[in-house]
Parts: sequence; structure tokens; C-alpha cells
Amino acid sequence: MRSVLPPLLLACVQTALLLCSFLQVLAVDNVDFGEHVETQTGARDRLSRKHHRVYQLYSRTSGKHVQVLGRKIAATGEDGDKYAQLVVEADTFGSQVRIRGKETNFYLCMNRRGKLVGRKANSANAECVFIEMVLENNYTAWMSARYTGWYIGFTKKGRARRGPQTLPNQQEVHFMKRFPPENNEWYYCPTTDLAPLCNFSGPEFSSVLQPNQSSSRFLSTAAQDA
Repeated sequence: MRSVLPPLLLACVQTALLLCSFLQVLAVDNVDFGEHVETQTGARDRLSRKHHRVYQLYSRTSGKHVQVLGRKIAATGEDGDKYAQLVVEADTFGSQVRIRGKETNFYLCMNRRGKLVGRKANSANAECVFIEMVLENNYTAWMSARYTGWYIGFTKKGRARRGPQTLPNQQEVHFMKRFPPENNEWYYCPTTDLAPLCNFSGPEFSSVLQPNQSSSRFLSTAAQDA
């Protein structure tokens, strides 16, 4: 009898362990990892050193650059305008950023009415956080992290549009990242609608680009309109 009990006890323990493992697998299958990833990428990173990038945002509709003029926001800046040089700060582990005017030190924000406004640099308001989105046509759009579905957008005259009046497929919310003039890095500019902004001179043109190509300071390319 003594020799039979240990094997039976061992078998019971093994069966219990297998049952626990099976239940754990079922529990994992019911976990919504998409929600977990969304939560983690949206969490504020207050410990790491902030990653800053400086560039201009070229508006597809106004043909000018976004400016942070203190509390006023517009898209009427020429290439190299001091108010058009923007500091983009990573705010989370995901694609959420803050946009600050390099000259004025004001942040670009969107208030509860959907109006674009500038706020002082010490503001930690969630209305100053935007989600950077690369669209299918390779333009970039910036959606408010607080007011989902509201985008940074400008009219042909460079006036800011209110968030509720914007959609991701509107040209008013499409932008191209562009280096300031003093930056010596060059990028291929294949589109005809951006040809006036391409630079056809300088040693970079002859040494880097192939025939029938032009160069620009754009960080990304945009497909031609259908």
C-alpha cells in the first residue's frame, strides 16, 4: 500500500499542473494586447531625456510654412522665416509630440473649441500634444491627442482652421517636414507640385542626384495628386 500512494500522489500533482497551464493559456488568449499597446504608447515619458527635432512644416494648401507667432498661429511663413522654425519634442514612447516655436518659445496647442493657439513654454497642458500621422500619400498630418479627429489645418490664405472642420483626407491638414535653410542635408524631391521649392544648384546636386532629378530639404516625399 505504501508503494502505491507515492505514484498516485505524483500523478495527481502532474494533473493539477497541466490543468493550471491550460487555464493560463485560456486567460492569455482573452487578453486584449491591442489595448495594452495603445495604453503604453500613450503613456507620458517623464523620465527619459526629451528627443528634439528642429524643422519647418510646409502647408500643402497655403504654400507657406507654419508659424508660431506667440499666441497667434498661421501658415504664411517664407522659407527660413524665424517664426517658422519649430522644435518638435517627443512626449511619449509612441508618436505623440509637442510643437514649440523656436523663436517665441510658445507651444502650438488646440483648445476645446478647436482653435489653434500658442501657449507659454512652461505649459504642460494636454491640449498641446499631437499625434503625428504619416498618410498614404506620404504627407504628414497632426491630430490632437486630446480631441480625437481634430487636426492642425490651414486655409489657402494661411489662416488656421478649427479642429471640428478638419478631416484627414483634406489637403488643409497635409504638411511636409522641411529643414531650415542653414541645414546642409539634402533629400530627393520627385514631385512637380514641390518643384518651385527644390534647389537645382550647388555641389550636392551634381554629386548626389541623377539626371532629371532635383533636390530639396524635405524630410519625406509626397505622391502626385491623382
